[in-house]
Amino acid sequence: MATIKDIARLSGYSIGTVSRVMNNHPDVSARTREKILRIIKEQNFQPNSNAKHLKQQSSTSVAIFIKGYGNMLFADLLEQVQAILRDSGEDASVIYLDEDTNEVSAALRVEEERRPKGMIFLGGDLRHFREGFSGISTPAVLLTNTAAELGFDRLSSFTTDDSEGAAAAVRALIRAGHRRIGILGGDPPNSQISLKRVEGSARELARSGISFDRERQFEGCRFSMEDGYAGAVRLLKRCPDLTAVFAIGDTIALGAMRAARDLGRRVPEEISFAGFDGIESVKYSIPRLATVHQDTAELARRGVEDLLLRISYAHPPVHAVIPFQLIQGESIMPAQTRTGFMDRK
Repeated sequence: MATIKDIARLSGYSIGTVSRVMNNHPDVSARTREKILRIIKEQNFQPNSNAKHLKQQSSTSVAIFIKGYGNMLFADLLEQVQAILRDSGEDASVIYLDEDTNEVSAALRVEEERRPKGMIFLGGDLRHFREGFSGISTPAVLLTNTAAELGFDRLSSFTTDDSEGAAAAVRALIRAGHRRIGILGGDPPNSQISLKRVEGSARELARSGISFDRERQFEGCRFSMEDGYAGAVRLLKRCPDLTAVFAIGDTIALGAMRAARDLGRRVPEEISFAGFDGIESVKYSIPRLATVHQDTAELARRGVEDLLLRISYAHPPVHAVIPFQLIQGESIMPAQTRTGFMDRK
């Protein structure tokens, strides 16, 4: 039996455009509408009746839940998700939550009060999903974390390999000759993303035979420049011999670089930095931050298309890992060419 995804493939249009035709949105050209309707007829396509009923009973909006206020990656991801939804004729409502808030409990309240047709979570704690998502009947997508092991038939997920991305960032520091490396950011084990990035970076250090004293060389903090600054001050005062820092988020790294400068350390001449996320701001930092770039355009596209598919048709969830790219930047300098602190050792 044909699905909405098949109709999109055969017609050459996106799932969003097919969805707009199926729901009689006016902002589709006559030629496009005619072609899609013809293929629907040829394929004897029938939207899932239960999904169709839910759509008719719900509001016109997709609810987007954002975990945390200072994570600039989510700002970029939100903009792209909203643009794709808008181009697909869908409205969206945005709900901001504190990093410590139970996002699944919040989603249950929103489902009861607003009856959204779909949900998108930007960030999320898998413990909350494991404990409470079974009570949600709305199709949903989790972005930047994986729900593959949870087994919910209404929840897809698209993410980056956080562990391997962190390892790649640390490898870049090691290749530059650094052996005294600090790790900054997150709240493991209370945050799975933090845990994966910290563990991935620590494993890479161990694999390379580099000692890592977690009590001294790790400092947790939230995903914001302010907390990155404060965390870096604590870390660098406790471990003044560090020659490099891996920050598990770019917003954290930007605050940390400023802290290092305020403590009298030249960046990158005396201390190198690497981040994670690839947010737009790092292109304009001085120096440009070396970072692990997440493909937010692909995350947004895959997430929204999957959600629209499952809103319109009974389709199994998808769990995918989107490739990352290491951006070299300017914030890493080879340790053997540094001046100042190392030369005094």
